[in-house]
Amino acid sequence: MRTTTAPVNSTLPVGDYLREWRQRRRMSQMDLALEAEISTRHLSFLETGRSQPSREMVLLLAEKLDMPLRERNIMLVSAGYAPVYSERSLDDPALAGMRQAVDLVLKGHDPYPALAVDRHWSLVSANDALVSLIGDVDPALMKPPVNVLRLSIHPAGLARRIVNFTEWRSHLVHRLQRQVDATGDAVLASFVDELRAYPTPDAAARAPKESHDYAGIVVPLQLLTEEGVLTLFSTITIFGTPVDVTLSELAIEAFFPADAETADALRRLADKRQAAAGAAG
Repeated sequence: MRTTTAPVNSTLPVGDYLREWRQRRRMSQMDLALEAEISTRHLSFLETGRSQPSREMVLLLAEKLDMPLRERNIMLVSAGYAPVYSERSLDDPALAGMRQAVDLVLKGHDPYPALAVDRHWSLVSANDALVSLIGDVDPALMKPPVNVLRLSIHPAGLARRIVNFTEWRSHLVHRLQRQVDATGDAVLASFVDELRAYPTPDAAARAPKESHDYAGIVVPLQLLTEEGVLTLFSTITIFGTPVDVTLSELAIEAFFPADAETADALRRLADKRQAAAGAAG
């Protein structure tokens, strides 16, 4: 049974679009009217189409609804106004400084794995530590754009090396569902069903589950490698106050060792990479 929240319909008139986002945020008309400091009557007229919102009103209501920048542009267009927020490629010279910042963060996190993804979890960049952990996944999964969710949970991806696969998949599905609820993104909604549909790898092909207990603190990723089982937790970094759509949707996920054994193993893997690079040079 499908349980994902239906994506927002971007073809709706501005009033209907506004109502969908208000309901998505579980706000009554009175709640939103108070936040925006307008009358409930005026908000009702905007939602029913009896009044047309000004450009400033669209932006105000979008801000109070905490809408993603992409969706704010859509609502502006549906109201008859030009988009306000730019959407550039990461290769655009205007974003060169931001891209350098991302690369600096990723490189500086070594020997711990880190990666940057876009709004649909497509891989933007990764450091050497992360690349080395991917291992022998199906080359088809590595064809651009590489989807990190699919790479993790697909049977031909990392799934067979994730010791706590069921726990980790549940964590990813829950996290993804929260994104769907927040953004109304149809592509993300389809990924929820895709992740749930993948089979659980044969337990006999995976290492025994570690006895570490992080319940109530973090959900770890336990990954089988040549140095044994790594136990990792992650943090997410986003750009503050972005006004570009692409930049607002970029996230850096950095993994940290959850125990001393994992920290030591990651350093050993880094030493092996450096030795291999030296020998090749």
